[in-house]
Amino acid sequence: MVTARQLPGGDDTIVALVTAAGRGAIAVIRLSGARAIEIARALGASDLQPRRATRVALRHPDGTSLDDTLVTCFAAPRSYTGDDVVEISTHGGQVAPSLVLAACVAAGARPATPGEFTRRAVLNGRLDLVQAEAVADLIDARTTAMHRQALSQLDGGLSRRLLALREDVIHLEALIAYDIDFPEEDDGPIAPTRIKQAAESLRDALRALLHTAPRAAVLRDGVLVVIAGPPNAGKSSLFNALLGESRALVTPIAGTTRDAIEAVLDRAPLPLRFVDTAGLRDTDDEIERLGIEVSRRYLGQARVVLACGTGADDIAATCQALTHHTTGTVIRVRTKTDLAPAALPGPELGVSAETGHGLGALLDAIDRAAAADAVADAAALPMGDDVLVTRERHRVGLTAAHDDLTEFLMVWEHGALPAPVAAVHLYAAREALSDLIGIVETEDVLDRVFRDFCIGK
Repeated sequence: MVTARQLPGGDDTIVALVTAAGRGAIAVIRLSGARAIEIARALGASDLQPRRATRVALRHPDGTSLDDTLVTCFAAPRSYTGDDVVEISTHGGQVAPSLVLAACVAAGARPATPGEFTRRAVLNGRLDLVQAEAVADLIDARTTAMHRQALSQLDGGLSRRLLALREDVIHLEALIAYDIDFPEEDDGPIAPTRIKQAAESLRDALRALLHTAPRAAVLRDGVLVVIAGPPNAGKSSLFNALLGESRALVTPIAGTTRDAIEAVLDRAPLPLRFVDTAGLRDTDDEIERLGIEVSRRYLGQARVVLACGTGADDIAATCQALTHHTTGTVIRVRTKTDLAPAALPGPELGVSAETGHGLGALLDAIDRAAAADAVADAAALPMGDDVLVTRERHRVGLTAAHDDLTEFLMVWEHGALPAPVAAVHLYAAREALSDLIGIVETEDVLDRVFRDFCIGK
């Protein structure tokens, strides 16, 4: 396996600010590499002990005072990257962290590239590729459900599943090899049905894991809930009220919303992604017409649609307009109940964005519709440490392994190819799974994984 030091620049000691830039109480700067402790000592941190924070008045190599800091070192290999690591906690803001960062570079460190710390952790065996991606998912999580899933993946849940699947492929290859190489052993050749059953079981396991991808999308992005209706029906006011903040422009002028606006409400059991859309109507305004086309595209993807109107006629017209544009669950919503007399009992849910009346009942109705839709699609929120496919790279790799298993089964069942040739499909499936975990990694795979990482991770 290639280690970090065998790659170009792998011997460099790297440095980066690992907390967000800007005003704050504390900023953290991380050094990693063979000279990390040496560089820290060059700045005045002369008495460092592993895993113990030491107060140090840091100085630039030219003697200039920098900051009163806390410095902690982590000796290799028991560090995040697997190399010697030093973390320097400075005062926050713009100046102090920048001065300390510049001093580290002056003492011999190189600014880290995005994801380089985690990339070294992978190359040094501290993480595999799937766990490295979980680090990015943890940072980017917009919902507590996705945060929980990223923690499970970082703990190795998906990695263990992929390794087990890879071992199953290797076992299947061993059966084929035994059948090819030792047909005259006392136990006789392996029964073709045994190989067929093992391959089918493995293929089904890959398919089941692939089918979790839509569930992961729900955790990451939320259940898509589109707010639809005619212009000036109170859609943007309802959008703001459901979110508890002003995200959409609200005016009494019809056609104000010209494009879709979306936001995620982190809610249990499923996060909800609300989309405020342009009013549905015929118009000669080119910009508004384009906005309505965007609305219709969202409607085509929606799991839940709120058909809004200020009266029964508006709501009925909205439902009629939705007929050919959505397959999602439609909830009838009568808006602006604070401005209208009490409505007769009916299928509509009355709400007021101004007073908050009915918002709780509407959210409960959305939760029920989203949960029913999730059960129907076998996409219910996973509990515990269920394993999900969270990234497109995972889906592509698993699809390749699944397709190779399918090809193997086809030629095996029909005896279309000799066993050694049929086994090529098993080798391809194993390599696809190995590539996912990073057992056999190449530079282009690593580049794809770490392309969007933030600097400092």
